[in-house]
Amino acid sequence: MSAEALKRIDHLARALKAPRIQEAAGRLAEQARDAGWDHEEYLAAVLDREVAARDASGSEMRIRAAGFPTRKTIEDYVFDHQPALKRDTILHLAGGTFLANAENVVLLGPPGTGKTHLAIALGIRAAYLGHRVLFATATEWVTRLQGAHAAGRLNAELAKLRRYGLIVVDEVGYIPFEQDAANLFFQLVSSRYEHASLILTSNLSFARWGDVFGDQVVAAAMIDRIVHHAEVVTLKGSSYRLRNTEIETLPSVRAENAADYNHSN
Repeated sequence: MSAEALKRIDHLARALKAPRIQEAAGRLAEQARDAGWDHEEYLAAVLDREVAARDASGSEMRIRAAGFPTRKTIEDYVFDHQPALKRDTILHLAGGTFLANAENVVLLGPPGTGKTHLAIALGIRAAYLGHRVLFATATEWVTRLQGAHAAGRLNAELAKLRRYGLIVVDEVGYIPFEQDAANLFFQLVSSRYEHASLILTSNLSFARWGDVFGDQVVAAAMIDRIVHHAEVVTLKGSSYRLRNTEIETLPSVRAENAADYNHSN
């Protein structure tokens, strides 16, 4: 490719704000000649590089904006520590069909079983698929909604959040909510029902959510909306973080098992 042609491509790429076109054009020109590409194949290859780079850049921006505390992937998850967990279920969720259908994912289980890992990994996959994502703990979400409510813009905040394809709510149940906080959380769930997806993690079974929200009726209504269109994944066993220690069971797990027994009797 002549220097004049490269200069012209550089000018046009800058005008289009597509710098990868200039980079790809020269690099692919020799390959196109050697392989006998026609003009259409060469143009498609150059544009493909630009689109791929833009997609990667957009995904990275969405991941950074989501507020993940760390980065986790499905590939990093140790499925051997959860033999009852079906890998195919998680891989299907990673495909993003639940997002297109405004469905939810609920990850239940004791501490250390990988709930947050999977929630983050699925959130990052959603970002790669082009969805806007936000991550926060249940307490942080309530704090955000309380601020909006105090400022008189709760409805506007809920409408804004509804434009996000996925909201991740981590650690439901670690800290009980006051009545006002429970009502705000219910409004978040209700506003997204059949509109956009939620991923929730909790160390408590649904039977104990009434204790968290301080109102069995509110908890029942919330659970009803969450699970109506949802994949509920239950994780079991000991904490992966404690695998190399002599600690076999965490206090919260013993309490949860006792509470489940009491609820069933």
